[in-house]
Amino acid sequence: MTVADNALEVPQDLLRRLQENRLGDPFQLLGRHGDGKAGCTLRVFRPNARRLHLHAADGPELKRVPDTDLFVLQLDKMLARDYRLHWQDSNGNWQSAHDAYAFDEPLIADFDLHLFGEGRHWHVHEMLGAHPIEIDGVAGVRFAVWAPHAGAISVVGDFNAWDGRIHAMRGHASGVWQLFIPELPAGSFYKFEIRGADGVRRLKSDPYGRQFQLRPETASVIGAPSSFKWSDAQWLQARQGRDYRREPMSIYEVHLGSWQRSEDNGYLSYREIAHRLVPYVKQLGFTHIELLPISEHPFDGSWGYQTIGMYAPTSRHGSPDEFRYLVDQCHANGIGVILDWVPAHFPKDAHGLRHFDGQPLYEYPDPLRGEHPEWGTLIYDYGRPQVKNFLLANALFWIELFHIDGLRVDAVASMLYLSYARKPGQWKPNRYGGSEHLEAVDFLRDLNTVVHGQHPGTVVIAEESTSWPGVSRPVDTGGLGFSMKWDMGWMHDTLDYFKRDPLYRRYDNDKMTFGFMYAWSESFALPLSHDEVVHLKKALVEKMPGDDWQKFANVRLMFAWMYTRPGKKLLFMGGEFGQRREWNHDRQLDWWLDTQPLHGGLRRWLTDLNHLHRDVPAFHERDFEPQGFEWIDCNNLDESVFVYRRRDVAGNESVVVLNCTPVVRHRFRIGVPAPGRWIETLNSDAPVYGGSGVGNLGGAEAIAKSSMNLPYTLELSLPPLGALVLSLEHLTVGADPVRD
Repeated sequence: MTVADNALEVPQDLLRRLQENRLGDPFQLLGRHGDGKAGCTLRVFRPNARRLHLHAADGPELKRVPDTDLFVLQLDKMLARDYRLHWQDSNGNWQSAHDAYAFDEPLIADFDLHLFGEGRHWHVHEMLGAHPIEIDGVAGVRFAVWAPHAGAISVVGDFNAWDGRIHAMRGHASGVWQLFIPELPAGSFYKFEIRGADGVRRLKSDPYGRQFQLRPETASVIGAPSSFKWSDAQWLQARQGRDYRREPMSIYEVHLGSWQRSEDNGYLSYREIAHRLVPYVKQLGFTHIELLPISEHPFDGSWGYQTIGMYAPTSRHGSPDEFRYLVDQCHANGIGVILDWVPAHFPKDAHGLRHFDGQPLYEYPDPLRGEHPEWGTLIYDYGRPQVKNFLLANALFWIELFHIDGLRVDAVASMLYLSYARKPGQWKPNRYGGSEHLEAVDFLRDLNTVVHGQHPGTVVIAEESTSWPGVSRPVDTGGLGFSMKWDMGWMHDTLDYFKRDPLYRRYDNDKMTFGFMYAWSESFALPLSHDEVVHLKKALVEKMPGDDWQKFANVRLMFAWMYTRPGKKLLFMGGEFGQRREWNHDRQLDWWLDTQPLHGGLRRWLTDLNHLHRDVPAFHERDFEPQGFEWIDCNNLDESVFVYRRRDVAGNESVVVLNCTPVVRHRFRIGVPAPGRWIETLNSDAPVYGGSGVGNLGGAEAIAKSSMNLPYTLELSLPPLGALVLSLEHLTVGADPVRD
């Protein structure tokens, strides 16, 4: 083994670009070269190395090409690729490693690259990013990143002193850059150093990174393969056959960072949260939790809605496997998990997706289409297949790798309209001259088609605040294909009505009734979400008029309206016990309030409403069908009393009465559809809930006298600011009657 003089002769253009770290294919120069018949030439680029040897510190020494950091050795035969390099660094210490450039075959199949180019690779996260693999018995990490405009890319990290000259990647016509680096341990930090089309080098986190450093640090982390053992096979099997339209769904919306905290106001781990949150939600009777975005995000104040790491659970609470534990515990206790998901926009942080390879790539290049002026964020380019693939695969990623049961898609309205939050002159119309964002519409339809097609039983819920038609109607009938959408109109009307002084509610009667003008046009969820208890909007209790007793009575009444009206339910954390201050993402909820009688009573009322919704089919089976609801009286403006009936598929009925003033009304007559004794299933004014105790103990017997266009009449005592849920006596057997 010698170094012939001609072996040191290297194409100067390649050498210059290698030294300047702008060689698009470093394998042209580095690694083993030759056909093996006449031996081979080994070239290694090792900046800051004093000496470099093959196999061992006393093995054959490679010769430095003068005035460079390129070392060369001529060999008599082809070198097996599991060779090791030994070098003395600038501090005199000896280092040893396999050579990344010995592994010169393609790392990604052409078919995978083809699917990605078409935007149809549903598991592209297994192709791109950093993945521990083994090649010919050598363990290492395969790195791949999509950056079609880049001139050169390197993997940098704590394993190479963040020196971009050491691990330069190989480009491909698809725009995907690849490199296998042997022997990298799990837990190593890394980024991509990208020389953009503009000649500027940028350090970027991995768009497909599975873990990230804890903010304010921004590096991606090489994660170990998951070792978690799921125990929810029965849950997943049952989910495939579920029909969410006819099942109860009451959702507890949670921000993990502020639900509860440690004694020093630090974040709880996913495991700690599991042991506290799951039994609490189960006790309350919710069927699901919905997590504000847990994808990695740099700024706590964004609540997760400005995410950088779409493929990584935030490290604030621990590792991905610890998050899996939280989901598994939910399923073990009969609780589904919905994830807030944000494909509408992303932040401009320098380490993120903005100008990823030196020019707009993930975002639209035209700022009239690519920027959100209201939020100061960027909009994904839904028309670029690889960007669309990035998002569609991400939806499947959470469902498949973390067993998530559904997605709540944030800010859908901002996606649907090119003119969203823009003044005239700040947006461009589509090719037909309209404001509809046609590429976003196609993306949303593809999202729902793919998710529902691949994973029956999962739900995809739209936060959509406009009158866009068919949001929750099937794609093949012209709809967007969502399972359901938030009824933002109901939310605003309801809050406006209940925060009004009861003396004047007669003038707002339409806020209780107008929603039924469109109620059956979509499949609706009724939200009282986090957005309604921040930014000086006040907590739910503090929105209400009157003294403390009236405030809590009003909230109980509002919850009764929410739970007995058609639609699935969502309540933000703290609402269940009457949190009094606005939500603050930097503080836990005021749990001490739950020990106070009115607060504890509200929580018990909400618990019983959840059980009513879950256990009585009339209150969930026909949430999306007009046959499941009928007004008995909605025109009593003078007394602000509403009466309506709910009906299940079998025809069993319950009647609900809402008295929306603090006036007690004795001998109040309502119409009912059937004879017999009608029993109070629930009464919001029961003392156990903090009420005054006005009610109808023992129920009331229907008399054969027409009232409110029904053949029978009940004579009742209506509690102040109270709700009654009534069922025929033979239907209440086994139910939990109102507590005295």
